[in-house]
Amino acid sequence: MSRTGNQLARLESEEVARGVRLLLARPLVSAVYDYDGFDLIRRRREPIMKWFDYYCGWRVHVEPRAGYARLFKTTQRPDCTRPLFDRRRYVLLCLVCAELLASPTMTVDVLTTRIKQAAAADGLPSFDLDRRSDRTALADVLTFLEENGVIEGGEHLRADPSLITRLLAAPVPPSTVDSIEDLTRETRYESAHRSLWQRHSTMRRLIDDPVVYRDELTASQLAFLTSPTGRKVVQTGIGLAGCTLEERAEGFLVVDPDAIATDTRFPDDDSNAKVAALLLLDRLAQGPARFEDLVEEARELLTKFRNWATAYQSDGGAGRLAAEGLALLEAFGLARTENGTVRRLPAAARYAVEELHD
Repeated sequence: MSRTGNQLARLESEEVARGVRLLLARPLVSAVYDYDGFDLIRRRREPIMKWFDYYCGWRVHVEPRAGYARLFKTTQRPDCTRPLFDRRRYVLLCLVCAELLASPTMTVDVLTTRIKQAAAADGLPSFDLDRRSDRTALADVLTFLEENGVIEGGEHLRADPSLITRLLAAPVPPSTVDSIEDLTRETRYESAHRSLWQRHSTMRRLIDDPVVYRDELTASQLAFLTSPTGRKVVQTGIGLAGCTLEERAEGFLVVDPDAIATDTRFPDDDSNAKVAALLLLDRLAQGPARFEDLVEEARELLTKFRNWATAYQSDGGAGRLAAEGLALLEAFGLARTENGTVRRLPAAARYAVEELHD
């Protein structure tokens, strides 16, 4: 191959790797929110689609004219540690989408009226814009839909019905099932060779979770990951995505050197809970603790820094801060609570503070 050919092949592989990571971080990429990212995925859609299908069993749908790309991530282990919204906002999101599907063009006033009527008709908690919490929740939902290209406009909303139908990632239509278990059921694996599920389920765990410990994998997944064939498949797939696989005695960690595939960063100072979580790790480095011990640690922090975390400088604030910090540590695989005792997990060693000696 000529030098020019090598350069073009390298450019393609780099762009495919970037496109894969963009979709991992944001499964719905729209030209409205990220034109350059969408344009890259549009141009390299064939190899990107093949990567997700082969390594994860996930489908990618790209609509060049409509200006969006959607990664349908399905799993039999729904993750409740990193929700997009709280329960109230998810209910509002469903109501808003249902109304916009029926009438893609309407004013915000008409939309809020219909939401209020729909909530009452379905026996859902009442919705009232006179309540600040409901106004904030609706604003969050509309912002999410606008950022993803689902709606446009200010007071007069215009929705894309086809994109609304792409928001839900499920292997079967929700109207045809009776339970969450049926909703996430992937029938393709019932008649496929066992190795297909081994490959897909193992790769899903590795690229979707911050850290994967050996004791969290099934015997089948661990056997695949530690076999020469399985290890080669995993390393090749992760390498094609522009990432590297770190292996330790306790488990595995996929590292994106450019942090493109990261949807939530840690450590980070963009929230008080993340700062508190990092400080709670120092406490856990001293040994296991009860939740009450972490609350006391948070209380000491709030007392020492009275101008910090003002939203928690009230009765019960230390408990809320400790709970949110601990939830982050557990979501990132850095701590685990068992029988009322919180223990630091091995991956937390990456954030250990080293004492310097002259």
